[in-house]
Amino acid sequence: MPNGDNKKFIDFNQQVIDEFRAHQGRVGGPFEGGRLLLLTTTGARTGTSHTTPVGYLPDGGERVLVIASAGGSPKHPDWYHNLLANPQVTVESGVFTYEARAVVLAGEEREEAWARAVEADPGWAEYQKKTERIIPVVALHAITNGGPGKINASSPGEAIKVVHDAFRRELALIRKEMVAGNGTLGAQLRVNCLTFCQGLHNHHTGEDTMMFPFLADRHPEANPVLRRLGEEHEQIAALVAELRRAMTDENPTAAAAEVERLTLALEAHLTYEEDELIPLLDASA
Repeated sequence: MPNGDNKKFIDFNQQVIDEFRAHQGRVGGPFEGGRLLLLTTTGARTGTSHTTPVGYLPDGGERVLVIASAGGSPKHPDWYHNLLANPQVTVESGVFTYEARAVVLAGEEREEAWARAVEADPGWAEYQKKTERIIPVVALHAITNGGPGKINASSPGEAIKVVHDAFRRELALIRKEMVAGNGTLGAQLRVNCLTFCQGLHNHHTGEDTMMFPFLADRHPEANPVLRRLGEEHEQIAALVAELRRAMTDENPTAAAAEVERLTLALEAHLTYEEDELIPLLDASA
């Protein structure tokens, strides 16, 4: 790459990184409306840290997938060479910053993940046509140490809003993917939905077992609000169960209807929780 082009690429990446960090993962331009993370690797030769914006695929549980396409370049991207030499990386999701272990997928596992990626976005297949190398798929396994990582917020109230907005964005993406699927449920779409459902369950469980008791102890006057929120968690869990059932049955019409029901209920719940609890959380802090 000519020096001028390389500088433009570096400058563009830095603009995306700065925007991502300033807006908890929201960016415009070519990445707008996509799933993006910041991946920090250790240079294979230099030992210095390098941060790169990378698209990712949800993969359930404690890992996400990234694809070393380099736009179909004949060479693997630098970040891929770096993680081969130093598999421990840092991931910024917009909400959380956490350490992860990078594992290059191989064999049937790689083929299954690649098929899901291409089904979700044919652009990956176009990149593969441009190069003779087999484009690697890498799993980033979160090193949680008992927690989700460092949250990118300056107060407990802001933390709740940042997490809620991430759920809103992901659900909006899933709704968009439902429409683009033309009445079918692709394998990656099913994974996206089930990953979202698990994340929402984990979030509500954390609130029920930690945040709500904390607030009840310090603000007993908020008990009616906390009871209502707990009841809404149960109602949302029932909606999530229906969505899981529709996805498992591969029923596109039922799944789309359940996503709409969940969207309406969850937005009302999140807004009420923010209105009632953010002042209490920041006052307690």
